[in-house]
Amino acid sequence: MPIKIPADLPARAALESENIFVMTEDRAVRQDIRPLEIAIVNLMPTKIATETQLLRLLGNSPLQVNITLLRTAAHESKNTPLRHLERFYKTFSEIRHRSFDGMIVTGAPVEHLPFEDVDYWQELLEIMAYADGHVYSTLYLCWAAQAALYYFYGVPKYLLPAKISGIFCHEVLFPECRLFRGFDDEFLAPHSRHTEVRAEDVLKKSRLRILAESGEAGLALVESVDHTQVFMTGHLEYDRGTLDAEYRRDMGKGLNPPVPRHYYRDDNPDTMPLMTWRAHAHLFYSNWLNYYVYQETPFSLTSIAGDREARTE
Repeated sequence: MPIKIPADLPARAALESENIFVMTEDRAVRQDIRPLEIAIVNLMPTKIATETQLLRLLGNSPLQVNITLLRTAAHESKNTPLRHLERFYKTFSEIRHRSFDGMIVTGAPVEHLPFEDVDYWQELLEIMAYADGHVYSTLYLCWAAQAALYYFYGVPKYLLPAKISGIFCHEVLFPECRLFRGFDDEFLAPHSRHTEVRAEDVLKKSRLRILAESGEAGLALVESVDHTQVFMTGHLEYDRGTLDAEYRRDMGKGLNPPVPRHYYRDDNPDTMPLMTWRAHAHLFYSNWLNYYVYQETPFSLTSIAGDREARTE
């Protein structure tokens, strides 16, 4: 089944070339079914690349998905053309009257700042509070996962002595969790961050459980026990070349970054990066869409708030 996007979204050509089933808005309106409504709060500076990465994964599902792209009004993007933002993105004030089946909030390169010093922090607080009552399941990625754990549960983040960058092996701690349907006991996933949240802080929160962790990279996946919030500290959505581009960007800035671990053949950055996480990435997003969103969300989006309250009683 397709993912529905505007016909002139730049990601369309890339997705169609990879045989990802996409549907334009004109064709979708002729179908008499209830699609899922998914919002993507894109905090990344390279918005077009991030859109394509997430849509690739969301489109590999037997479900029709309507995508709403959101940006923060408080932050001026320097890496994405304004015409693209005005054409394809909405701000929170434009959608706050709506409800969504699912929401994804991306990471952002602001880890070095205290949360409160991020220029769009207050707006993000509004979005997270809104999601808690108007979205059935929200997936927070990397920095957004740290921000949400801090906001909802008071879990702090810690500055790492060196950046974690590379592809790391993770152990599945709850194989019965529906997010892991079809997973192996271990899976690989990219990480790229300067900060971390720690297991000992998460374990103090009775409404949270740790789903997967890595001996090298630490926590990978946490969820609320009612499945309404999922926190991923890594980047399963990354393309083959994303870490390579980050590494070469930082080299060009004279930052002397560490070579991403377990990423290049023989750890040699002159070789093509190995793609070792794609299958689990597709499976994870398919499972989230199916089991945490589609199978649980009410048919009427106006019922989401009441349905979520009933689950927490």
